[in-house]
Amino acid sequence: MDENTKKMLSGQPYIPDTDELNHLSSRGHQLCQDYNQLYDAAADQRNAIIEQLLGHHGKHCYFQGPIHFDYGRFLSVGENFYANFNFTVLDTCPVTIGDNVMVGPNVSLVTPIHPLRWQQRNARKQANGQFTTLEFGAPITIGNNCWLASNVTVCGGVTIGDGCVIGAGAVVTHDMPANSLVLGVPAKAVRQITAEDNLDSFPY
Repeated sequence: MDENTKKMLSGQPYIPDTDELNHLSSRGHQLCQDYNQLYDAAADQRNAIIEQLLGHHGKHCYFQGPIHFDYGRFLSVGENFYANFNFTVLDTCPVTIGDNVMVGPNVSLVTPIHPLRWQQRNARKQANGQFTTLEFGAPITIGNNCWLASNVTVCGGVTIGDGCVIGAGAVVTHDMPANSLVLGVPAKAVRQITAEDNLDSFPY
């Protein structure tokens, strides 16, 4: 791993189009494309791709597909993970997901952060004559036993505590305490989830 990639993973400004990162992203995109071409019934082939694609995964992980990852190798998921279709992870910084986490359709976990001022955001000419940009990011951590409903976006630098429910369409821009019901844009922890939220028809 070269110094530029180490900078990317540590949240420092980095150049996104180096030979190493171009290779890693091309590999990740190709593996995602290969996965997305397979039917659910091709479980063995799908699992073999996940083995190559993810940095780490626990037992009993399922990705409905299509999936869209920047690299994949910087994504770690725990046991009993479920993702519905269009799960998107921009893992320019590490994304860590705990056990028993479920995500609905069109959920995006996005670690990249771009400068607000265009003077720093636009591509600039380097000494070698090539044009490139500087980018940076921040990691995402999602605890155990969380549910992210459809169309949720989690931004870079966010930690979501164990047992949270993130309501449909929420945009999470800051940390959320454990066992919170999180709603809105920008998302807020509106209350704690307690035993009073049990459904009477369930036996536990």
